[in-house]
Amino acid sequence: MAKPQEFAIKESVAELVSLRKKQPNFRFEKRIIWLIELQGKKFKTRKKLCEYLSISTRTQARWTKEYITNGIQGLLSDQPKNKKSKIITEQIHNGLSARVNSSDNGFLGYWDAKQWVCSEYKVEVKYHLLRQYLIKHFKTKLKSPRKSHYKKDAM
Repeated sequence: MAKPQEFAIKESVAELVSLRKKQPNFRFEKRIIWLIELQGKKFKTRKKLCEYLSISTRTQARWTKEYITNGIQGLLSDQPKNKKSKIITEQIHNGLSARVNSSDNGFLGYWDAKQWVCSEYKVEVKYHLLRQYLIKHFKTKLKSPRKSHYKKDAM
């Protein structure tokens, strides 16, 4: 098993304790407790510290990386970590936009969009990825017609 990454904690215990009291929720408070316990060296191993805080070792590794790169503010920020899609490029996005917003040549369903992307751009996209992309970026949804009464007059 690899040795955990060593790093210096810049804040004093008193600063961390006062910062802990200001936290709006327990998620961020737990991160401050983690730093306090690391500085106090109460636990012999990091695994024991993880068990005490009820977190996984992977979570602790992520917190360590975040603290080293961005400091205490990075550890306590809740910024979304959205990454751009590597599969759906700008060109595919523009093509989807034109086709979704077209009134005469729209998609019949998400499966149709999947087949269209595959035939036009030669890119294999999974159905659920494309479906979520279309919902997120273009606010699409499947439309199903209402049931009609069987005795209704034909117009």
